[in-house]
Amino acid sequence: MAPSPTGFFHVGSARTALYNWLFARHNKGTFILRVEDTDIDRSSENMIQVILDGLTWLGLNWDDEPLYQSTRLALYKKYVDILLENNLAYFCYCQPEDLEKEKQKAYQEKKDWQYDRRCLHLSSQEKEEKEKTGIPKAIRFSVPDSAVSYQDLVYGDITREGHDIEDFVIMRANGMPTYNLACVVDDHDMKITHVIRGADHITNTPKQVLLYKALEFELPEFAHLPLILGADKSKLSKRHGAISVMEYRSMGYLPEAFVNYLALLGWSPGDDTEIMTMKDMVVRFDLERINTSNAVFDPRKCEWINQQHIMKLSPQTYKQTLEPFVLSAGLLGKQELMEKDLWFSRVCSLLHPRLKVLNDVDTAGRFFFKENFAYDRKALQKFTSEETITLIRAMLPVIGDTNPFKAENIETTLRAFSDTKGWKVKQWIHPLRVFTTGSVAGPPLFDVLELIGKERVVQRIQKILNRNGKSNDG
Repeated sequence: MAPSPTGFFHVGSARTALYNWLFARHNKGTFILRVEDTDIDRSSENMIQVILDGLTWLGLNWDDEPLYQSTRLALYKKYVDILLENNLAYFCYCQPEDLEKEKQKAYQEKKDWQYDRRCLHLSSQEKEEKEKTGIPKAIRFSVPDSAVSYQDLVYGDITREGHDIEDFVIMRANGMPTYNLACVVDDHDMKITHVIRGADHITNTPKQVLLYKALEFELPEFAHLPLILGADKSKLSKRHGAISVMEYRSMGYLPEAFVNYLALLGWSPGDDTEIMTMKDMVVRFDLERINTSNAVFDPRKCEWINQQHIMKLSPQTYKQTLEPFVLSAGLLGKQELMEKDLWFSRVCSLLHPRLKVLNDVDTAGRFFFKENFAYDRKALQKFTSEETITLIRAMLPVIGDTNPFKAENIETTLRAFSDTKGWKVKQWIHPLRVFTTGSVAGPPLFDVLELIGKERVVQRIQKILNRNGKSNDG
């Protein structure tokens, strides 16, 4: 995995890591983490830590210590020297900025551009003159003219003509190997049997196949994964929502739910099963069931899968998992959580089937903890007619006199009072919910009222009555 310059651990990278992990575990193989950090501008300790944190959160444990390419430069130089000695590579004195200008000019003129091998054809005298100037030099691989083919485990036979592949750089002027060279050497050295990566690497693979053959390395199996697109079928980006895995953690997705959804982005277990544990996926994972069509990231489906996993949590686990989100939202402090442990447990039991993601507690459950919760404006407008206000005003003293203020007793008392007035339950139960919770829907109302507490329930109702000029005190 290469550190991202954005500092994100992306959804696409996470899905690729997951498929590698599932494949390794299914086949009782080894899952090795290799950090491809030879691009100095794109690598930092913080960026690398993002990868480690993301994999750890997802539960994708790696075997052995992580391997860093930046510590293996001598190994790469050894193999580059072999290619030079066998005239399979050559020094390139062209400066990157000059080549970039040529490329841009060709694009503007709508012409194809490919490196023209000018340094391959330098005479000995020209090379000597270049060396005397001390001009920086890269090393390019000399691509043969013949076609290169390989069998992809997902896309089948893939062939590319040699003349369509330019003599690509394998070592930069600063002595750092490029991706194509370093990963080939590492795959060989680490005895990699399967290379499973995104379909955006399909264009790199023919170059790597050429390097494997030039260095007389055994070729691994290749499997390229379909891309992940946004709902508009364009490449997944920020405009489609959070794309950093760690953002999903902050939003309140469970890691087991997130990997469940990622697994379904391009792979199917072979039936209609959608909710799976890691163990289920390890048992059922098979490269043959990877789809060649690009996958579409659907936030709603991801939320739904997360909710299914939340509902499977035991009450105690759910409570412990929700606590950090209650704290981070400022709904309760640590001391309050300890002091209100039993009350909080009951709140959790009411919210358990209702949160799609855990940080929804700050919206869907805020009324339990705070007075500054949001009201559904349309509902409030609907239920503040003169008739409804008059009805709720009449009920307020009854609510205030209800003892004990327990769910069953609250319900019995209010229904009895309603019967004496000849009211239908729907005339007051919906307004009562909106006045006390801000919403037309939610957990069982009378349980909610008990947990909010009599004093706060009365104050909230009184506040709405006061707003509408219909309070008891006028």
